[in-house]
Order: sequence, then structure tokens, then C-alpha cells
Amino acid sequence: MSTQLQPIDQMAPGANLAAYVQAVASIPVLSVEREQELARQLYYQESVQAARELVMSHLRFVVHIARSYSGYGLAEADLIQEGNVGLMKAVKRFDPEKGVRLVSFAVHWIKAEIHEYILRNWRIVKVATTKAQRKLFFNLRSAKKSLAWLTAEEAQAVADDLGVKVQEVQRMEGRLSSRDLAFDAPADSDDEDGWQAPQYYLEDQGGDPAAAVESEDWRAQSEGRLQSALRDLDERSRDIVARRWLADEKATLHELAADYGISAERVRQLEQAAMKKLRTAIAA
Repeated sequence: MSTQLQPIDQMAPGANLAAYVQAVASIPVLSVEREQELARQLYYQESVQAARELVMSHLRFVVHIARSYSGYGLAEADLIQEGNVGLMKAVKRFDPEKGVRLVSFAVHWIKAEIHEYILRNWRIVKVATTKAQRKLFFNLRSAKKSLAWLTAEEAQAVADDLGVKVQEVQRMEGRLSSRDLAFDAPADSDDEDGWQAPQYYLEDQGGDPAAAVESEDWRAQSEGRLQSALRDLDERSRDIVARRWLADEKATLHELAADYGISAERVRQLEQAAMKKLRTAIAA
């Protein structure tokens, strides 16, 4: 017999989190037989009602898992909501013929969604991007025995336990111990506190619009004079300059000497004369 469930819009962790937790705790846990029956209805018949009952009866487990991540300073309701997304993904992918309970299968999906949410929202700047960094991020907090910094021996023990380099442990510890800092001072800050904002001591030396325009104008004019000077060179001198200074694989004096049937010293003289003309044109 189907379990009587509350309307889905009343089963979301909102402002009254305690009422939500109480509501999901009141939903009976499915027996093995009922779970298999519902799972087969969903897997073979795509029954929406079966999927709904499977999700609703496992919401209590999401609350339990989400509460284990309360130390990250994020709202518990948001963690539960993300875990619920993972639960729904697990229900959609659950194969009743594998011989495992849904809760065992769903743990990975629930934690994966919560992990992703924490990494997106715990800091403005991402603290973990690779798989190894993510593993280290979530294990380092529990591996630390106190709020003090890890000693060299403790850092090495954590690195050996997690299979990463000790330098990675030390870098991640620094990231975990840091905090976000707004670039601008708060609107209501006074002179005693406001001066600590980065906007007052991180000066952009290249932020002068007039200097930027002047620099770009000078560069454009210099490039124009260089191109004009190159066109004024004779073909052999232009080729020597291009192959000696502009090519990805620069030619040697002896290679150019062999191509033109002259001595390497003569190539050097032609190169020097051409470069002198170019410098004069650019400086004009």
C-alpha cells in the first residue's frame, strides 16, 4: 500500500527548518520489499509516483548527511536542498537489480552535490579545483586535531594518509585558514577602520587613462615608422633583418652568407647598416 505523503511544495527546507526536519522524520522508512517494488515501477515503467515516494522516504537521510557539513559556515537549509538534488539524481539512476539498498547507492550522489555546493560558496576564490585538491579539502579539516597549525610531522602524516604531497597539505591548510576580504571599504566604515581595505593600498600603477592612451599612441606610431623603414630597405637587407630578427627560427650569418654567396662578415655589415636605419626611423 502506498504511503500517504505531504504535498511536495510543503517539503522544502525553508525558513522553518525545524518543521521540515520534523516532517521528513515522520515519513516511514520503506521496507526492502516496498523499496524494490517502487524501484522496479520507476526503472521499468518510469512511474513518477514511485520516484516521488522513493525520494520522500529518504529525505531524512539527506538531513543526517547535510548536518555533518555544518562546520563550513553555510546555511543548513541550503546544504539539505543540495543534498536533495543529489538524492533525486540517485533515484533516477538506481537499478533495483543490483541487490543494494537505495540509501547505500544514494550516499555518493548526496555528498557529491553537497561537496560541489560547498566548493562554490565557501570562498569567493575557489580553494579546490582538481580531484586531489577536493579530497584534501574535505579530509584535512577532520584530520587536524586542533585549531593550531600542523607540525611538519603531522603534515607529513596527513599527506601519507591521503596520498598527496606534503606541500599540497601545507598550501591547503593556508587556504582553509584564510578569509575573504572585500576590496572596497564598507559604506558605514569610519576613518579608523576604512583604511584597512585593499582599495587604499593596492594601487594600479597602470590605471591612468591618459598614460594608457599615450602609450598606445606611441606604440602605434613606432610600429608605423618601423614598417615604413622596412619598406625603404633594399630587398636583400630586408630579408637579412627578417630572417635574423623576425623569424621563429633565426638564421645564422653563415646560412645567409651561403644563400647570397657572400662572406659572413659582409652579412654582418649589411645587418648592422639596416638596423641603424631602422633605429633612426623609429626614433624620429
